[in-house]
Amino acid sequence: MKILITPTSFTKQQNAKAVALITAYADEVVYNPYARPLNAEEVSALLDGIDGYIAGLDDITRDVIEKAPESLRVISRYGAGVDRVDIGAAKKRGIIVTNTPGTNATAVCELTFALMLSLARVIPGLDNAVKSGKWPRSIGTELMGKTLGIVGLGAVGKRLAVRAKAFGMNVIAYDPYFDAAFAGKEGVAGLPLDAVLKKSDFISLHVPLNDETKYMIGKKQIDSMRDGAFIINTARGGLVDESEAAKAIKTGKLGGIGLDAYEVEPVTESPLMGLKNVVMTPHTGAHTNEAIEAMSAMAVKNMIDVLEGRDCSNIVV
Repeated sequence: MKILITPTSFTKQQNAKAVALITAYADEVVYNPYARPLNAEEVSALLDGIDGYIAGLDDITRDVIEKAPESLRVISRYGAGVDRVDIGAAKKRGIIVTNTPGTNATAVCELTFALMLSLARVIPGLDNAVKSGKWPRSIGTELMGKTLGIVGLGAVGKRLAVRAKAFGMNVIAYDPYFDAAFAGKEGVAGLPLDAVLKKSDFISLHVPLNDETKYMIGKKQIDSMRDGAFIINTARGGLVDESEAAKAIKTGKLGGIGLDAYEVEPVTESPLMGLKNVVMTPHTGAHTNEAIEAMSAMAVKNMIDVLEGRDCSNIVV
């Protein structure tokens, strides 16, 4: 067996057990030589003779899959999202795609809450000021009593709801597959998307990127929000129109925005750079010791189960 592994986290000590398992299983292991997510051309160049592919945030396009060798039987996503994999092309080729749902949910949830607190109390700006020898006075916003609108009440959204309730927040949510049992137990009100956007002081996005969700937060949606509302996106870049968000920050329509995912990654230019109360992290939501270990273990297990013809509960297609 020849295996390709592209997530850079696999080089970390937390993944020693997963790497040892792959090394013992495979005849040859090929690693990502670029230390970053790969573009389509780079993926294709590494697929020669590959049987199993553990994929990070690489661009696995239709062209990549159509040109993939006959040996490729499984693409095991290191993470829950599969928006960068052409699922239709994989299905047509008979290539199984798996993912690791829930393994990084707590990590992403906690970063989301950290961004929310950072925005509410302007923590990055105050930190920079004090380190520069200044002693500013800043008026922040309390979370208690505020309304949090969660868009996507899945594994991350549910964890966020529980934590927000503990902070005394009112939680409302939109999800096309709304979990009424969970919502009833935790006191989360289910509302249409437009109502969630209009009623929330803080809006947190936890949905995949697809044709329906691309720029789901644009000018029209921002205009409908409460003045001074905050947006947090730790899901996928492209959910928020960054240009429109920047305009709204400048006018004061938005109170702030926290981003861990961007339209173009890595970020070198963005209309949000340099603006006050914009907190930006480098797509690091899943990067905790615990999440890295859990994701790698599941990604490896998924791949080996498929290659060995065993049942796999995390098959996407």
